[in-house]
Amino acid sequence: LFLDAANQVVRDEVMWEGSVNHVQIHPREVVRLALDVGASALILAHNHPSGRPKPSREDISLTHHIVRACELLDIVVHDHLIIAAYGVFSMRKANHHLFEVLDT
Repeated sequence: LFLDAANQVVRDEVMWEGSVNHVQIHPREVVRLALDVGASALILAHNHPSGRPKPSREDISLTHHIVRACELLDIVVHDHLIIAAYGVFSMRKANHHLFEVLDT
């Protein structure tokens, strides 16, 4: 979800579709679209067809890379949700350190 400064949705976009256990995601494409639509914030989400919402190492790494890329452009990533048959996992709630702003 791409949000404006008031956290209103300006665009919702399915950016990739993958196989049963993998999808190739490019953080630069997320950032590019955020800039194109004038987004001030994002909420990332993806599903786990396995039914278990536990994040993989790749999920955590991807979140880290997207948050850092957006941070450089003053775009806030509010959360990365993993949606599955057996629940929803909030990356922010479980891994809040991924979303902390770095001191420069």
